[in-house]
Amino acid sequence: MLPILFLVLLASVIIGWIVFQPTWRDYQRKKIASIPFSRDWRKIIQRRMPYFRSMPADLQLQLKRHIQIFLTEKKFIGLQGIEINDEIRVTIAAQACLLLLNRKTNYYPKLKSILVYPRAFVTKHDTSHANGVKFTQHAILSGESWGYGKIVLSWHDTLEGAQVPHDGRNVVIHEFAHQLDQEDGSANGAPILGKHQSYENWSQVFSKQFMLLQHQAEIGAKSIFDYYGATNPAEFFAVASEVFFEQAQAFKQDYPELYEQLRLYYRVDPAIW
Repeated sequence: MLPILFLVLLASVIIGWIVFQPTWRDYQRKKIASIPFSRDWRKIIQRRMPYFRSMPADLQLQLKRHIQIFLTEKKFIGLQGIEINDEIRVTIAAQACLLLLNRKTNYYPKLKSILVYPRAFVTKHDTSHANGVKFTQHAILSGESWGYGKIVLSWHDTLEGAQVPHDGRNVVIHEFAHQLDQEDGSANGAPILGKHQSYENWSQVFSKQFMLLQHQAEIGAKSIFDYYGATNPAEFFAVASEVFFEQAQAFKQDYPELYEQLRLYYRVDPAIW
């Protein structure tokens, strides 16, 4: 009898925690967001994220609150001699939280840690040819997003992406766009859309522009999108997100339908900042 009562009590505690945990998490987040934003952190944002000053005041306030919560919940790990400090943490968090404005967010729920290298890093992936022969593939990357809780970034490329705000290249935006894409379980270029958006419209618009970029890459035609976006739909979404925030006016003029899909998804309009 006692073991059964113990199991019932244990199950009740577990169920109670599962039900109560989101409420407790929201309470903690509101508490963190209510703390006055550090002046030193604000100076870092102004120095490392130039377009912060052109953002509407309400979005600046939102961004600062998101940064406070993000930095409380995510772990930063320095590699190859990098010592994690507020300069690194705030610079990365500010750009990552740019993607979370004006909507309900759970702050990249799958993400647990951000690994920071001093510069571009080498990755190794085991793969195989169609004939079954296995081999190790090496690649030099400035960033990488994993579906099981990690993002890897080059600090050098992070700084470069932030300091040149209108070149359409931003490794932090790129990798955190992948995290959004991966929230539904797979990176396929179709993140979880809001109720006001249609997956059918999203698919039609993105497929059309993705195929256009593939064609442009094949013939070497000029595009505001990096050819890397032609690799697959997931990379195209990440590349398009970079351009959306960094070259919004040109994006809106050249690709209005695609821009509108991203405007509805991110719920901001960088073209008017």
